[in-house]
Amino acid sequence: MDTLSYKTQYAKPQTVEKKWLIIDAEGQILGRLCSQIASILRGKHKPSYSPHVDCGDNVIVINAEKIRLTGKKWVEKEHVWYTGHPGGQRSLNMIELMRRDPRRPVELAVKRMLPKNKLGNDMYRNLRVYAGTNHGHEAQNPELYQLKYDSKA
Repeated sequence: MDTLSYKTQYAKPQTVEKKWLIIDAEGQILGRLCSQIASILRGKHKPSYSPHVDCGDNVIVINAEKIRLTGKKWVEKEHVWYTGHPGGQRSLNMIELMRRDPRRPVELAVKRMLPKNKLGNDMYRNLRVYAGTNHGHEAQNPELYQLKYDSKA
């Protein structure tokens, strides 16, 4: 038996093929949308997935201002951060966060679903979020990606 023919093939950074995908967030539930985006950024939708290589695709999210949240999350869900100074804990609910920057809830949710290391930071750099439908990435020939769970249906 030839054992060399049964070796597992791992992806290498030089052999990874990255595509540009567009995801329309209009009417999508925030958590379900972001978990699928994080999976695409990691590359788990590809048969050549390797956990130690950034083999995910570049993702463009449009219409981030039109996401949905279920229940009372618009008022009760808080984004909390610490400034580093004594008494510097700050918080905003989702309505105030959307008012400041409508892209931020999607960016924060996806970033927190990625690995907390250098590889996760590299994967996060492949995400572009836009509040409206306009984006400046036509030169990359992005293709529309159909989500596995589509809450609009």
